[in-house]
Amino acid sequence: MPSLIGVLAFILILGAAVILHEFGHFIVAKLLKIRVETFSVGFGPRLLGKRWGQTDYRLSAIPLGGYVKLGGDESNAPLEGAGASDIPPEEMFNLRPRYQRILVALAGPVMNVLTAFTIPFVAALMFGVPNTPAPVVSFVVKQGAAEVAGLRAGDRIVQFNGVENPKWDSIYGDGLLSPDQELPLVIERNGQRLALNIKPTPRTENGETAGTLDFVPDNGGVPIVIHEVTRDSPAAAAGLQAGDRVVALGGQQVRSAAQVTGYIREHNNQPLQLTVERGGKTVEINTDSRRLANGVLGISIGDEFPLQKAGIGGAASYAYRSNVEIIKLTGKALGQVFSGKRSVRNTLSGPIGIYKVASTQVERLGWDGFFQMLGFLSLNLGVFNLLPIPVLDGGAIFLLLIEGALAVIGLSLSTPIRERIQQVGFVMVILLMVFVISNDLLKTFSPEPDSKPAATTPAK
Repeated sequence: MPSLIGVLAFILILGAAVILHEFGHFIVAKLLKIRVETFSVGFGPRLLGKRWGQTDYRLSAIPLGGYVKLGGDESNAPLEGAGASDIPPEEMFNLRPRYQRILVALAGPVMNVLTAFTIPFVAALMFGVPNTPAPVVSFVVKQGAAEVAGLRAGDRIVQFNGVENPKWDSIYGDGLLSPDQELPLVIERNGQRLALNIKPTPRTENGETAGTLDFVPDNGGVPIVIHEVTRDSPAAAAGLQAGDRVVALGGQQVRSAAQVTGYIREHNNQPLQLTVERGGKTVEINTDSRRLANGVLGISIGDEFPLQKAGIGGAASYAYRSNVEIIKLTGKALGQVFSGKRSVRNTLSGPIGIYKVASTQVERLGWDGFFQMLGFLSLNLGVFNLLPIPVLDGGAIFLLLIEGALAVIGLSLSTPIRERIQQVGFVMVILLMVFVISNDLLKTFSPEPDSKPAATTPAK
């Protein structure tokens, strides 16, 4: 059953991403003295709002995006409605130079990308940059993908899936997107380099399938902390609590959260002995043999990497790398769709998928989860809106560039052709909305292997 916190998180995150996007269009149009007739969060019938000056600020019935209606721009009339007929020519969008219309169209996606950059940038300035581990193997799960591939503790990964000197985040991301697909890697062992292949083990939880590499890097002894304990789970019954630091498991020293997860899966339907630190004291916890679906104990656990102070340059570099990694993972997921390695159903998510991830992130991480999800969603909206699909910003820019090219040789797009192109784009957006909502419902009521949303439906 949806929680109040989850619903509020979904509304605030999606609403903030859409408002920021539309504000980009709005502010550039205002700076260029173009009439803004409507600033709408959502499409369809107007639910409520207020008119200030010449602009109607409104909340509309379909919360799957938003739009800014510019004076004289009737290209998206099927979505936005017809505009006023008494707008002075000097305030009309369609009479402005082509470069100004491109600037207005670009402003929305740029605002989303800037938001996605600003969130980790400010966080890095305030709290520091996480010191993530080098890709040196510390622990290998028995009979897992890494052991089958021939990896051993102490191996250093010098190439993974074609990338030289990879970061651990990149390795983890490639594995996540490639369940049961063979990936090449090169390791360094005792001064020699060896070429291996690893096939990430598919793991399904909550209807979502991802690949796990079944090995963990040497994190240098960072704290491994339980963030959340599922209510009425075996972990809760045994007395585990959020905030517990896991020190040992089955008598073995714990060096990473992934080691804990792998050990629990490896010892499915067996009692477990955990040593945790709680309030400065050591506590011994013994669980029974029960497990939840897919062999999980009912805990969310993570590594608490130390933070290093960062200046403006270091914070900017961290923010840039974080966003590039998200774009790369999204691009790889979409590339797998077109190559037939990944289904569209398991790649695209709509409002229900966004709600599930947003509510989980916020309930688990609080404001950190809120801003992480806002940055992730903003980046997706910004990138997707640059695609050359009519009705989206990228489609508008593409048409303007085509018009510019045709003008060089004395040609132009006729009004009927422009209208037909916009109609096609309108139908594509409606079909996309129907698909992602249907997809979400199918995954909710008859889940099948899936992965974290790599893409979301766009705002205009």
